Amino acid sequence: MHEACYASLGLAFTYVPFKVRSLEGALAGMRGLGIRGFGVSHPFKQKVMELLDALDPVAQRIGAVNTIVNDDGHLVGHNTDWVGAVRALEEVCGAGGLAGARVLLVGAGGAGRAIAFGLRERGAQVTIANRDEGKAKTLAAETGARARTLEETARARDYDVIVNATTLGQADVGPTESAIPETALREGQVVMDIVYKPVHTPLLAYAERAGATAAHGGRMLLHQAAAQFELYTGRVAPLDVMDAALRKAILPS
Repeated sequence: MHEACYASLGLAFTYVPFKVRSLEGALAGMRGLGIRGFGVSHPFKQKVMELLDALDPVAQRIGAVNTIVNDDGHLVGHNTDWVGAVRALEEVCGAGGLAGARVLLVGAGGAGRAIAFGLRERGAQVTIANRDEGKAKTLAAETGARARTLEETARARDYDVIVNATTLGQADVGPTESAIPETALREGQVVMDIVYKPVHTPLLAYAERAGATAAHGGRMLLHQAAAQFELYTGRVAPLDVMDAALRKAILPS
């Protein structure tokens, strides 16, 4: 997506993946090499915060960073995950469709924190279910949500919107399984899975069979990347270019 935008706008940028072995070393390299921006993925979204020079106020409130911008050696942490999640959900719920919606959010890690923030910003009634109930309670207290254990997933039919913010279902992480039992889903719900590898996860297959509206993780990925692009370059992201590149990369041919 990023490379496609750079080519489209004639920008002399490139976007490449790094396998980080030392977080401190990576940030030192960013300063030393003059790298303009980093995208931050699991498991570093919270660990990286204490190593930065400053935090954007929204990233500070969320308590997680997925984007770092380097201004002449001054590293500032941002969070675009919440923007990506909200815009992806609003594509299927409609503008204002999250206000008052009963949302079950599974996961309280870095991505879960951002999504909980975004949902509360839009006025949703959020319940956070997590394996570690203590983490769920902490995040719930910070965002005005409710906290539950993973047993709450068996009652998923009581909710209007369900969001999986864990790595369950991600092919390169571990066993591919659903965060929600198939029998707990129903017609009329909106179900979003932030996993995009594979794009059609077991959870989304269950949702489609139940008659729910399924939103795949590529949509959140697209919108958070567009916000990242704008932070890196100061240019408006050509969303159609990014969307075409993403579809080519993750959707079945």
